[in-house]
Formats: sequence, structure tokens, C-alpha cells
Amino acid sequence: MNQSKEPPGGTQMPMIRPLPGWLAIVLVAGTSAAVLVLEILAGRLLAPYVGVSLETYTGIIGTILAGIAFGAWAGGYLADRIDPRRLLPVLLMLGGALAITTIPVVRVIGNGSSGGGGLMILILAAFGFLPAATVLSAAPPAVIKLQLRDLAQTGATVGQLSAWSTAGAIFGTFFTGFVLVATAGVATLIVATGLLLLASGVALAFFAGSVTASPQQQVTELMGISGLAAMSIFGTVAIESPCEIQTSYYCLSVAEEADDPTRTILVLDDLRHSYVDVDDPSVLAFWYVRRMVDAIELAPAANDIVYLGGGALTIPRYVRDSAPGTNQIVFEIDGDLIDVVENQMGLDRNAPEPIQIVIGDARLALDDVADDSADIVIGDAFGSRSVPFHLATEEFIGDIARVLRPGGTYAVNIIDGGEQRFLAAEAATIARVFDHVVVIRGEAIAAGRRGNAVIIASDTPIDAVALDALRIANNDPGEVVGDFAAFVDGATILTDDFAPVDQLINAGS
Repeated sequence: MNQSKEPPGGTQMPMIRPLPGWLAIVLVAGTSAAVLVLEILAGRLLAPYVGVSLETYTGIIGTILAGIAFGAWAGGYLADRIDPRRLLPVLLMLGGALAITTIPVVRVIGNGSSGGGGLMILILAAFGFLPAATVLSAAPPAVIKLQLRDLAQTGATVGQLSAWSTAGAIFGTFFTGFVLVATAGVATLIVATGLLLLASGVALAFFAGSVTASPQQQVTELMGISGLAAMSIFGTVAIESPCEIQTSYYCLSVAEEADDPTRTILVLDDLRHSYVDVDDPSVLAFWYVRRMVDAIELAPAANDIVYLGGGALTIPRYVRDSAPGTNQIVFEIDGDLIDVVENQMGLDRNAPEPIQIVIGDARLALDDVADDSADIVIGDAFGSRSVPFHLATEEFIGDIARVLRPGGTYAVNIIDGGEQRFLAAEAATIARVFDHVVVIRGEAIAAGRRGNAVIIASDTPIDAVALDALRIANNDPGEVVGDFAAFVDGATILTDDFAPVDQLINAGS
């Protein structure tokens, strides 16, 4: 059967031999895997600029899907007009170069942005990752074009290659999420992916490329794309990353005070998370930390304390220094973070007064804590735009109440925008479990700007006047919410089934 085609314009396109079956499978699976590798890594690359939230991944997934859709259309269109054997090496090499370009593009735009939000997420995702996703997604249609030789087998050929393409995407997702991110930094992984695609494109051009392209044309294409890749690698090196260390969960850096290197600040993604004076644990630099310490000091008992989220362990260090003998257990999801805090921020978990640290998700870990075993639970796992919603729901608050002894205290740090919708929702949710709830707002959030607040709850009355007196004694700004019922009126109750925390926290930012 004559399978040559007459494309638009009337030029007869010669018969082009198909690729070996194994090579066709490798190409469709490999390019699809590369797209999903970039999609997973995009979340970590964007995190220092827009945080990690449902909105972040929504923007990334939607952008990558747009690239896949447009790339599939463009790849099919081009394959009908250009020898696919000539087109495929170019797509691989250009896709690799554009993959490397994502790093300097995101860093330049991110460093020039003033904050997160849906629009900035879409801008970073589109300018950073849409080009690479589009180009790489154009490869499978070109491969399919090459392999179609018998109309009677069209369905089987397209179905088989589509299945392998999807399998490649699945592999790229699992391998990146479960393996790659734990082995190297995000920039290293992206550059490695890009270089692998470039090398694959070069190999394909010289060993299975088009006979219609002259060696001079192939060299020109290779030099042009290699130049783009080289400039992207240079940009990656020249434009400093905001991350000192990239863990599986955070873009992390530790900064020292200019005039006192014993005082260090831990930055997680886009948030100044913790401040520690290695020589003096009594230094509590952050407003919200002082409010939670006030809650500890006014609690009826503080012999056993559970922490949901560790950070640099500022409060556990303070308690160990000021109240020796207190039993403290910290649940922290990121083991690499704890290693950094030990190595760079002077934490000695095995000091004469040890602090027990459990690596794992706080909600899962709390299941193993006995009923009525804690006097105080401290919640410090919420970031500025990163809220693990399952730690904010009524069901989880009920589990906190389970581990607290009668008269026990729950204190949680909240970061919210000026409209305070998340703060009100979390306060209302906590009030569904605890009879007594006090909200203390920091200066910024009370003035309608993004900032901190602390919620304190118990099943026994809380002395709000004494809490406010401690704040005033520290010369700290802020206020205790006077009319709690009015503050939470109409607020969303957060449950495992419905907890739109990302939307609430970004309102009025």
C-alpha cells in the first residue's frame, strides 16, 4: 500500500521508514515521563515565591495540561509537514534546553514579584514550564505519524503508543515524587533531565535521523539549541537560588544576624519561620512565639507538652531551659530539616534534658499518643501560604482534645490575610470542640494586613485579661478579640470533608 501523503501546498512527501518498535515506545514514554518530572519539580521550584498550597499545584497542573494539549496539536500539525525523523531530534533537544531554562526564568520572575496569589502562580508556571511541556508533548504525535503504515492497524498502533505514553507519565510521577526528590536538589534534577533530553536528541539525530536533512542542517540546529541550553545553565548558576538546602518538603535557608552569629533565622519557602539564640534560649524574637509561651506559663499544668511542627524548636529549647524536667515531644514531618537545625542552629536533642523528636505527619503521629497524656499541645505547622488542611479540621481538633488532660491547653499559630477569614474559620472550628477559646491578634492582622494571630483553647476558663497583661508587659502590640461570638459569626467550619483553607487564607492578602 502506498502510504505517501500529499500535504497542503501540493508537495509530495516521500515514504518515511518507521522507527524500530522499541525506539518508538522509548520516545513516547520518555518524553511523557519528562513532562511529569518537570510538573512535580515545579511545585518545589515555585515554593520560595508563592508557597506550597492547593492553589500552587492547581496552577501548575492546569498549565502543564495546557502545554500537553497544545503540544499534541502542534506536534500532529508539524508531523504532517515536516519529516518526523528530522522533527523528533529537534523536539527532544529543544525540550531539554527549555527544561533547563525553567530555572532562571522562575528565579528572575519570582525575585521580582511582591508576593504569591493565583495570578503570580500562573505567571511563574506559564513562563517557566509551559514552553518545555508544549515542546515535549509534540513528540508522541510525531512518533505515531512515523509508525502508521497500515490503516487496518491504525487503532492498535495509536492505542499501544498512547498507552506507553501514559505509562511513561505515570512512571515519571512516581519516580520523581518517591525517589528523585530525596536524592538531589530541584535545580540539579531539572538540569539533569534537560541534559538527558539534549543527549537523546543528538543521538536520535545522528543514528535515526532524517535522510532529508543534510549534516550541515543538523549541525546548525544542534548548535542553536545547545547555545540556548548553555545560556540557561549559565543563568541557573548566575541567578542565586533562595534555597540553601532543598528538602523533600521545603526550600530551606539559615541566616545569621549580622552583628551576632549566635542568633540565627530559619526560612522555610517564603516564610521566616524560627529565630534562635543558640547561647540564650530565653530570647523569643517573634511575637507569636511569645504569645504561645504566655499560654504555657498561664496553663494550670505544663508537665507534658506536645508540639505539632518543630521548625527550629525555639519553644522546646525555651521550656527546657526555663522548666527543667518537662517532658516534650515534637512531631516534625521533615527529617532533613531537623538535621539542619542540629548542624547549623545549635540544637542538641540529647542534652541532659532531652527533647523527643518524632519524624512524621503530626496527624498520623498523634494517633499514637495516649488519651489524657498531655497538659499542653502547641500547633505551629501552618505557613504563610502553606496550610496542611488536615491539621485544621474539627476531626483533628477532636483528636487534640483527646490527648489533653482535663484543663489542658491548645495554642496554635495562625497566619492570615487582612480579611481574617481563615483565622475566624479556625477559631470557630476549635470552638466546636473546646468550650473556651481566646483569639489574640498581632498588630499587622489587626490592622487589616497579613500577619500572625494565636488561638488559645481549653475546656476550662482562660484568663484573657492575664494573657493580655503579659503581652502589654512585653511591650508587644496586638489585641485580644473582645467579642468572640461576633468575630466567628458566619465563619466556615472546617471539616475533613470541606476545608477550603487555601482560598480562605489568600482572601484579602
